[in-house]
Amino acid sequence: MKKMLDEFKAFVMRGNIIDMAIGVIIGGAFSSLVTSLLDNIVSPILGFFNYGGFKGLSFTLWRAEIRYGAFLNDIINFIIMAAVVFVMIKIVTMLMNAVHKKEEKQEEPPKPTKEEELLTEIRDLLRANTLIETEETEE
Repeated sequence: MKKMLDEFKAFVMRGNIIDMAIGVIIGGAFSSLVTSLLDNIVSPILGFFNYGGFKGLSFTLWRAEIRYGAFLNDIINFIIMAAVVFVMIKIVTMLMNAVHKKEEKQEEPPKPTKEEELLTEIRDLLRANTLIETEETEE
């Protein structure tokens, strides 16, 4: 039982689970915000030509009431939500790319100075000369 409890604790404490829970909470709040925007601002403007907005649009077919206005309202809600999520993803991606570029720039070692380049060249020449002398003495 303790092992299962420890596994559950490890599962819950994983970063991606917590991030997903935060995303769901923010998504719910965001959804209500977009619904309010749609109900209180967008629908009245778009329904200007029809008194009462989209939600009142309906017709009766036999005994069934077909509320196509509510469906149009939901379509507009979906399009607005998708557009806002798209813009948010673009902004987050842009910020993440900027952070990665900054990290890459910081990870690059500084370029050697002219003196360091000359000393490296001298060292390489001395090594090459030592190798040639060693080969000659071995023969």
